Amino acid sequence: MINRIKTYFLLGVLSVIFIIIGSFFGKSGMIIALIFAFALNWFSYFFSDKLVLAMYRAREIPENSYPSLHRMVEELSMNAGIPKPKIYIIPSQTPNAFATGRDPNHASVAVTEGILDLLNENELKGVLAHEISHVKHRDILIATVAATIAAAITFIANMLRWAAFFGGIGGDDDREGNILGLIGMLLFAILAPIAAMIIQLAISRSREYLADEGGAKLCGNPLYLANALRKLAEGVRNSPMRSANPATSHLFIVNPFSGKNIINLFSTHPPIEERIRRLEKMVI
Repeated sequence: MINRIKTYFLLGVLSVIFIIIGSFFGKSGMIIALIFAFALNWFSYFFSDKLVLAMYRAREIPENSYPSLHRMVEELSMNAGIPKPKIYIIPSQTPNAFATGRDPNHASVAVTEGILDLLNENELKGVLAHEISHVKHRDILIATVAATIAAAITFIANMLRWAAFFGGIGGDDDREGNILGLIGMLLFAILAPIAAMIIQLAISRSREYLADEGGAKLCGNPLYLANALRKLAEGVRNSPMRSANPATSHLFIVNPFSGKNIINLFSTHPPIEERIRRLEKMVI
C-alpha cells in the first residue's frame, strides 16, 4: 500500500513538472505537456520495466540455455510464494543484477554476464534471493517508475536548456525572452538534482537491508549473499558499468559505478561493509 502511494505521488510530481516546463512555451505548450504527462504516466506504470531491460540490451533466456539459473530462480520463487519471474541476461562484464516489473505476476530478474563468471552457485543463489525478495515485497514497481521519471525529467530539462540558450522560449520581445532564457537555464540546473532526489525519496536504504535479510532467509544461508556482495564490490571497482544510466543505478544490487563521485551523494545503496556485517550477524 505504501509503495502504491509513493508511485502515485511520483507520477503526480512528474505531471506537475512537465506542465510547468510546457508553460514556458505558452498555452499550447502547456496543453502538449499535459497530454504528454498523461501518456508517460500510463507508459511508466505498464512498460517502464521493458524500457529498463531494453536500455541495457537485456535478452530473455530460454530454460535450456541456463538450466541451473532457471532452477535456482524457480526454487527461490517457490520459497517466496510468488510466480517465477522471467530471466534476462545483460551483455556486460560488470558483475551485477536487478529485478524489475510492476508486481510479482509481471516480474523479471536480470543478471549480467560478468556476475555469472564471477560468482559460484551459492553466491549467485544469494544474489537471486535478494532480487526475489524485492519482487515479493513489491519494491520494484516504485524503483522502476522512479527510474523512468528521473530519466524523463532530465531529458525534458535538457531540451529546455537548449531552447533557452537559443532564445526559443516564451516572450514576444528580446527582454522577456532573455529573462525566460535565464529562468530556463536555472530550471535545468535545479531539475537534474531533483531527478536524483526523487529516486532518493522513492528507494530508501532500509529497503535494501530488508531485501538482504529476506534474501538470506530465502536462500537458507546469509553468508551466500555476504560473500557475493564482497566479490561484487571488488568486481565493480575493477570493471564499472560505464554505459549505466545514473537514473537507474539504484535498481542494481550494488552501485554499478566505482569510486567516490557526485552520484554517491544521492546513493540509495547502503555501504557494502554494513550490509555484509548485518548478514554475518544473522549467522551468530
